[in-house]
Amino acid sequence: MEANTRSTGRLPAAFLTPGSSSFMDFLAEHAPEQLPGSRPLPPVQGAVEAPHGTTIVAATFPGGVVLAGDRRATMGNMIAQRDIEKVFPADEYSAVGIAGTAGLAVEMVKLFQLELEHFEKVEGAQLSLEGKANRLSTMIRGNLGMAMQGLAVVPLFAGYDPDRSRGRIFSYDVTGGRSEEPGFAAVGSGSVFARGSLKKLHRAELSEEQAATVVVQALYDAADDDSATGGPDLVRRIYPVVAIINDEGYRRLTEAEVSEIARSVHEGRLRYPDGPQAPVL
Repeated sequence: MEANTRSTGRLPAAFLTPGSSSFMDFLAEHAPEQLPGSRPLPPVQGAVEAPHGTTIVAATFPGGVVLAGDRRATMGNMIAQRDIEKVFPADEYSAVGIAGTAGLAVEMVKLFQLELEHFEKVEGAQLSLEGKANRLSTMIRGNLGMAMQGLAVVPLFAGYDPDRSRGRIFSYDVTGGRSEEPGFAAVGSGSVFARGSLKKLHRAELSEEQAATVVVQALYDAADDDSATGGPDLVRRIYPVVAIINDEGYRRLTEAEVSEIARSVHEGRLRYPDGPQAPVL
C-alpha cells in the first residue's frame, strides 16, 4: 500500500475505496503489519526490560473531569526518565493517561488519536464518548499478545460527555475489559495508594481548582509509598501533567498553574506529612 510517487499524484486505489470509518479496520485490510498487535516478537527468556510509566489518576467535578499523571518512568529498579509525559489529548473533548510499557503506550495513543480523527473526517461527526471508550478497548485487546509477554498497556480514559453534560472516566484491564468509574479512578503501580487518597478526599461538589488539587494530593500519596511513582520535584521543577476536560474542551494546566498547586500541597505536607485528613463522621 505504498504511496504513488509518479508525476500523476494519484493515491493508490486502497485510499479511494469506500469502506469502514475505522482507520484500524483500514490498516487491518490493507497493511496489517502496521498494527502494533500484528508485530511478532522474538522468543525471550524472562521479562522484557523496557521503561514503564506510572501512575495515572482522574476525578470528576460538576461539569467536567480532571486527568493527571506523574512524570517518572522506571525500568526494573532504575529510574529510566524523570520527566516523561503520560497524559495526552485524544480529541477535543477527551484524554488518555497511560500506564504500562511506555513506548507501546505512546504508540497506542497516537493510533487512537488518528482513529478518532479519521472517523470524524469520514462521518462528519464525532464519536460519542461511549464509542471512543469502546474503540480504545478494541485497541487494548489487540495488544494482548504483547501483554502476555510483559509488555502491557493499561490506560485511563476520561472525557466530557455532551449528551450527559458531565465528565466520565473509563478504566481497562489488559484484555480490553472496560469499566466506567464513578467519581474517581487510578491506574499504575501507585494506584492502590492514589485510590485510597482519592477515596478520602474526593467529593461530588468539588470545584475545578479543588479537583486539580485532589489529584495532585493523590499522586503525592502514591509517590510516598510507591517507589515507581514520582512526586512533584521542586528542585528540578518537574511537576505532574494535569488536564481538565469540560464543555469548553481539553485544557492542559500550565506549568505555572501546576507548580502553584504542587507548592501548596508541599507546604501543607511540611505541617502534616501524611496529608489532609478526611472528616470523621
